[in-house]
Amino acid sequence: MRVTGADWERLGVEVERVAHFIGHRAYLKMHDGHCAALDVRTTADGAREFFCTVYERRPQVCRDLARGSPECEGELLAKAERTNGPQVKIKG
Repeated sequence: MRVTGADWERLGVEVERVAHFIGHRAYLKMHDGHCAALDVRTTADGAREFFCTVYERRPQVCRDLARGSPECEGELLAKAERTNGPQVKIKG
């Protein structure tokens, strides 16, 4: 997902961990098939839970799109080819 200048500033000390430049544009980094800002935990029954580690400072696109919504899915599909690394399908 794209990171704007305002997003970059809002992310503060976390920006280098979760975002990077590809050419002239900044994007969220991907890690093991999901956003680098997500902490993945496994429950006792083996289910995976995702927690955003920058929730209060998350980029605007994450604020605008409800997790797992058709709009979110559309953004992921439409922009999958624009970043380096695998994409993740987030279920709501």
